[in-house]
Amino acid sequence: MTDTTSATDTDNPGNSYDAVVIGGGPAGSSTAALLARAGHRVLVVEREKFPRYHIGESLIPGCLDLVKELGLWERLESLCFTKKYGGTLLWGATEGTWEFRFADGSDYEYSFQVRRADFDALLLTRARELGARVVEEATVKEVEFDGDRATGLVYTVRGMDEPVRVSFRFLIDASGQQRLLGRRLGLVEWHEDLRNVAVWSYFQGCDFIEGENRAGDVVVENMWQDDQPPGWFWFIPLHDGTVSIGYVTRTALLHDSGLTPDQLFEQQLAASEEVKRLTRNATRVSAYRTLRDWSYECTRFHGPGWAAVGDAAAFVDPLFSTGVTLAMRGARELAPAIDQALRDPDQETNLLKAYEDGYREFLGHVLTFVRFFYNIKMRKEQYWEGAQTIVDPQKLQPPKIDFAALLAGMTGTRPTPEMQADARAKTHDIHSRFTT
Repeated sequence: MTDTTSATDTDNPGNSYDAVVIGGGPAGSSTAALLARAGHRVLVVEREKFPRYHIGESLIPGCLDLVKELGLWERLESLCFTKKYGGTLLWGATEGTWEFRFADGSDYEYSFQVRRADFDALLLTRARELGARVVEEATVKEVEFDGDRATGLVYTVRGMDEPVRVSFRFLIDASGQQRLLGRRLGLVEWHEDLRNVAVWSYFQGCDFIEGENRAGDVVVENMWQDDQPPGWFWFIPLHDGTVSIGYVTRTALLHDSGLTPDQLFEQQLAASEEVKRLTRNATRVSAYRTLRDWSYECTRFHGPGWAAVGDAAAFVDPLFSTGVTLAMRGARELAPAIDQALRDPDQETNLLKAYEDGYREFLGHVLTFVRFFYNIKMRKEQYWEGAQTIVDPQKLQPPKIDFAALLAGMTGTRPTPEMQADARAKTHDIHSRFTT
């Protein structure tokens, strides 16, 4: 969709919105869809043309409640993405691989390994269907403030000469790692201990994990060895027969190695165990890609007339594939807050504070456990116990289930008595699947 209103037409009532969303990824499209469904006039400004490539293909169940709420479950199933029932880990002091299953920590037996181009387009299409106006290939040039309050936006559309100015009652920054408002307002703080670089490519002809419902497992293998730099591999089977394989290490260590990212990937792949076994007959079928310095958060997620969500607010190291879930859980909490604030502006500050507090709770769980998990000298049982300490200090559930719940992205809610009884029942048959 294109927009033909020039920046001089500021009195045009058609150029005024209840909410303007910067970015059409999972955070932006989900927030826009929920607000449009609530009856608000919503504009999404997206700088690319969908479908577009994006990394982050491994979904966890924490985002699936919103998929269902938006009426997209059947469409998601129809895309025939690889079903992901859990993960296989070669990590820590435990010998050999070990696993976790989503069903042990959530109401979902499986999630999906997706092509993000298709998944993200599905969400953006749904925002349109629910009434949001979407302008693609649009670049934000300026966010306008009246004092401290965000009030307007100027953007340009590819192929058009005149800039477009719109006004709004509320602005949602879902600009992803562009972090538009975070950078403008000086809010971004990096997690220095998690400044990492990833290099990845796609392979065809891989083997897969054997066992019932395990072929779609995400495989995570650590490379902490005496003669190797610290780092880890991901292995994500996709439905088109290719596998996304990436290597993550400290940015400083890549620099010190004297190797290019491509060379480091190939060196570490040759030194790996499980990923090397799974790729013994495989062929690389795409170029290498790289991304640096992932882990950060903004010092605040909202201000007068605006809020940040998804990667525009924070991003945690990709170890547990939480990016999309953080984005969509954030949208699910932010949209009702904005809906109520638009109806009762006097409550805006309190509503947005509640949104940020809830968002930071799950973010804190993930960040704390990522740092804990990077200690690779522990046994799997110690990782389970660490998850319990973070998300379930009252020990209402067994540690193995708390671990599965955290990796499923389902923490942040108090377990009901029914959930506790179900957890106890699951414990009887879970032990054998967590043994080496």
